[in-house]
Amino acid sequence: MDKKTISTAALLGMIAIILGAFGAHALKKVLSIEQLATFETGVRYQMYHALFLLFIGLLPVLNSKTKKIIYNLVLSGVLLFSGSIYLLATNGLTPIDFRVIGFVTPIGGVLLISAWAVLFYNITKKSDKN
Repeated sequence: MDKKTISTAALLGMIAIILGAFGAHALKKVLSIEQLATFETGVRYQMYHALFLLFIGLLPVLNSKTKKIIYNLVLSGVLLFSGSIYLLATNGLTPIDFRVIGFVTPIGGVLLISAWAVLFYNITKKSDKN
């Protein structure tokens, strides 16, 4: 599980850097300042959670089951939260109206918050036993 988590963290981080550069260079010419800021929010949260997964993969005090729960919450959360933000920010660039998927953004946010809550619960539970 650790190798999968760290590999996913590396992939999410790499994609965040690529999308950040794409936003800063290519999208800067076609998006408004507000749309670009929204796009950058998606990139920022994706990178935060890539680093979070890296941390989880390297953290020895969590058991495999807990790491898997956090992994699934983070991956789903990033896909829904950042993914929907990317589509919504660039909505005007395609003939598809992505505003209909706007409801998934907060669901993704709740999944990301839940991943942190699982970490908090498991770390405080473990420290109570020590």
